[in-house]
Amino acid sequence: MSDAGNGTFRSLRGFNYRVWAGGAIVSNVGTWMQRTAQDWLVLTELTPNNATAVGIVMALQFGPLLLLLPLSGYASDHFDRRKLLLATQAAMGLLALGLGLLTISGQVQLWQVYVFAFLQGCVTAFDSTARQTFVSELVGEADLSNAVALNSTSFNAARLIGPALAGLLIAGVGTGFVFLINAASFVAVLGSLSLLRRDQLHRSAKAGRGRGGFIDGFRYVWRRADLKVVLVMFFLIGTFGANFAIFISTMSVTVFHAGASQFGLLSSMMAIGSVGGALLATRRDKPGIGLLLTGAAMFGLGLALAAVMPEFWLFGVALIVVGMAAQTFTTTANSTVQLSTEPAMRGRVVAILLALALGGTPIGAPIVGWVADSFGPRWALGVGAAAGFAAALVALVYLVTHRKLRLRREPGGWRIRFDAAEPLNDCG
Repeated sequence: MSDAGNGTFRSLRGFNYRVWAGGAIVSNVGTWMQRTAQDWLVLTELTPNNATAVGIVMALQFGPLLLLLPLSGYASDHFDRRKLLLATQAAMGLLALGLGLLTISGQVQLWQVYVFAFLQGCVTAFDSTARQTFVSELVGEADLSNAVALNSTSFNAARLIGPALAGLLIAGVGTGFVFLINAASFVAVLGSLSLLRRDQLHRSAKAGRGRGGFIDGFRYVWRRADLKVVLVMFFLIGTFGANFAIFISTMSVTVFHAGASQFGLLSSMMAIGSVGGALLATRRDKPGIGLLLTGAAMFGLGLALAAVMPEFWLFGVALIVVGMAAQTFTTTANSTVQLSTEPAMRGRVVAILLALALGGTPIGAPIVGWVADSFGPRWALGVGAAAGFAAALVALVYLVTHRKLRLRREPGGWRIRFDAAEPLNDCG
């Protein structure tokens, strides 16, 4: 049987998912172009290579995911997700347009970038949760893991194209035009949302409207040992490890003295690994904690290697490893949480996941930026590596205490065994 019908690309059998995927890839390219241009604008045009300023932008952009957690999870579970996405995508397009016009006019200042980053973060808090959970409405439960992985593939394929294209455009026409191109890219996803066949959506029952809905989400997670370990791991890697804007920009500018095009190329090299990791994830129907442990350990090792690489191209190769590990971890965590969570609670649980993963950025990004400014970018990468190894240790403890992980001597050598048959939604 063909992959499109039974394997890697099976979610594309459905009309709705095909339309959604087509609009998403265009918008994702624009998003990565803007991220690259924004980092370059702050680091080289508005400050004298100040990594702390980049960290502040990241903190303002991702902080609202945590601040607005009670509202974003509630909105995803109670409102029409398609309509919610129409509103958030339109708002993000307008914000990109505003920043682009300010930059092209030569009026942009650092404080304005801070304001736009915060507003973008507020909109993204609602958009991210709705977008993650909307996937189940496009394909249904049977293909959910595959669709989540394909979404990640699309996002990282765009990451492969967007930064490299942004680097060329920054060098050729300036950062402002990159923001305007991103604003235009939102037309594609808005169009795809409008074209969906609403009678074919797999809508789940909406949660009740009681006041305790948000608190119920935390209570639900607290009773689930498997969900707690995923969230703790995501917090560690998201807070201190996933500060790629700081890692790549500071290494590019202050260590390798690269220009805008080479800076964009490094981000694209990392995306090569991310796309590979996402494609591998499309074939996994049953993600689990063991794979999360592997992904976290590989992530820590990749960043450790990147920290000691002496040449630009060797650093890029290490980033490929980091990208594959990061994507393996992220996709596995997302699929594990969605597949093992009741549909009525899914929006709130995913909101908590995203809030811990990205909402920790206001804590981690300024710290990592300060480390890069004070001790050098290589030490900042070391902080990220330590976060990956710490997350792997959390998973290891869980497997030992809840899954009976043991190292046994068997004919032919030592073997690692644990109880893989235990359901993912165990309590404890």
